[in-house]
Amino acid sequence: MRVFGKFLGRLLLLAVVLFAAFLAFGPGYVESQRNAVNWQGPYPVSDDAAALHESLTIGDWHADSLLWNRDLNRESSFGHVDVPRLLTGNVAVQVFTAVTKSPAGQNYHENTADARDNITTLAMAQLWPTRTWNSLAERALYQAERLHGFADASDGALRVITTEADLDALLSARSQGVQVVGGLLGIEGAHALEGDIANLDRMEDAGYRVIGSHHFFDNALGGSLHGVGDQGLTEFGQEVVAEVVARGMVLDLAHSSEQVAREVIAATDIPLIVSHTGLRSACDAHRNFPDDLMRAIVANGADQGGGVIGIGFWADVTCDDSPDGVARVIMAAVEAVGVDHVSLGSDYDGSVSVGFASSELSALTDALLRAGATDDQVRAVMGENMLRVLRARLN
Repeated sequence: MRVFGKFLGRLLLLAVVLFAAFLAFGPGYVESQRNAVNWQGPYPVSDDAAALHESLTIGDWHADSLLWNRDLNRESSFGHVDVPRLLTGNVAVQVFTAVTKSPAGQNYHENTADARDNITTLAMAQLWPTRTWNSLAERALYQAERLHGFADASDGALRVITTEADLDALLSARSQGVQVVGGLLGIEGAHALEGDIANLDRMEDAGYRVIGSHHFFDNALGGSLHGVGDQGLTEFGQEVVAEVVARGMVLDLAHSSEQVAREVIAATDIPLIVSHTGLRSACDAHRNFPDDLMRAIVANGADQGGGVIGIGFWADVTCDDSPDGVARVIMAAVEAVGVDHVSLGSDYDGSVSVGFASSELSALTDALLRAGATDDQVRAVMGENMLRVLRARLN
């Protein structure tokens, strides 16, 4: 009996050690597989491209880095974004988007809202606070807390941007040679509001300024591009859209159904964004809205310069994730919707493989020049168009 007891004790100890090892290394391994870099470098960067790149103000509408348990103040050997790599890539403004729910079996064509949720498992495995395990709102608030915490610990290298004054102060500091990047908070899917408009107050207070209506499934606001039946806005969705407009937030139509996009256009007169996407005519994928709908989206809020589409860096939306492949889609978008309406929307750290991480963005500048873009076109796409929309919307 004593021998059996010792055996049981050792077995229990082994189980504890294995479980601790899973918690310590499992999530990082998962991320390294989910957020791979299909690097095919070294990528060419001419002297002219390098000089132009250093003079740019670069902004990216979409990165899901807060989902993963990495210290964003430290350069990582996996994933796509952290503060050191953003600074190396000369990024001025990065939108960090909170993912709060992701259906098992996720695909671009049809998902149901009642599918098993992958983020619940990830939250538990990464030892997020227990309040996040069963609440989408708390998951969003926790990710906001993480970004504020990284900023506090960054020794000035990361600032959270919530107002136009914050943005101007950031750009002024960078013009004086300060090495700093601004982070904005965005929600990838307003299911994080849990059907309660009062939760928009909580998100706004936490610093969220970019509100995406949907992710991979229909929600209380209406239909997802990847949901069932191309549904439009619900009454709650109409209420949320009206509040986002009234509060000076940015409304993101990425992942919304085509019908939702049309109804939002009809109901609003503000610059809209599709934060991370491709172009249907350049890469024939269901994930990309048709070109005519893209033109209607960016024409909204014309008196404030109109909206933008953020071109993604992964092959599902570009058909080629190399710098040349992404540049090809950017130039096609410039032709289709106009140079003033194209920007960057990498989807870095969004469970996608990309051809280059944030530290290698100069390769994209070089690819754009080789694709025939002028210096002014590069400046517009790489950041100036994004800044215009932010200034039009932030209070």
